[in-house]
Amino acid sequence: MKHIIQTPLTKDTVKNLKAGDTVSINGVIYAARDAAHKRLISWLHMGKTLPFEIEDQIIYYVGPCPARPGEVIGSAGPTTSSRMDAYAPDLIEIGLTGMIGKGLRNNDVISAMMKHGAVYFGAIGGAGALIAKTIISEEVVAFPEFGTEAVRKLTVKDFPATVIIDSYGNNLYDTGKLKYRIDQ
Repeated sequence: MKHIIQTPLTKDTVKNLKAGDTVSINGVIYAARDAAHKRLISWLHMGKTLPFEIEDQIIYYVGPCPARPGEVIGSAGPTTSSRMDAYAPDLIEIGLTGMIGKGLRNNDVISAMMKHGAVYFGAIGGAGALIAKTIISEEVVAFPEFGTEAVRKLTVKDFPATVIIDSYGNNLYDTGKLKYRIDQ
């Protein structure tokens, strides 16, 4: 099924998404990678206020390339999501409802998604230049010293993704393989 999503990503919307669904995301999402996640969790554990409201938000695991003249952003392909697995459960617990990346997630992340109502979207690795065309504005909102890994507020229009793991724990990486098993 195809869904058009307008952010913020509410828990009601999350409940309607199923592994294998395709989505077109519109609105604000946040870009953050390893270094930013580590600092966000450090701040969270110290009781500091995070640099953006995490509730009902989507974090895209990306460190975009610098923009060429006349462009909003450079190539913006997803990075491997498992690098954020140590941090994602804490963010999900405080209200993060969506993550975009590529690759597998660990059981702690999936359990947190099921418990708190979150979804994991996959973006196409290698399609960073095409994905960048869906980003209509970007602004560094935290940790500018991290360069490409700074936290960015991205406004997107028709950002394409697929629901890989839904809030019920259904995982397209598992169910997708079953379709093609010869020994069934």
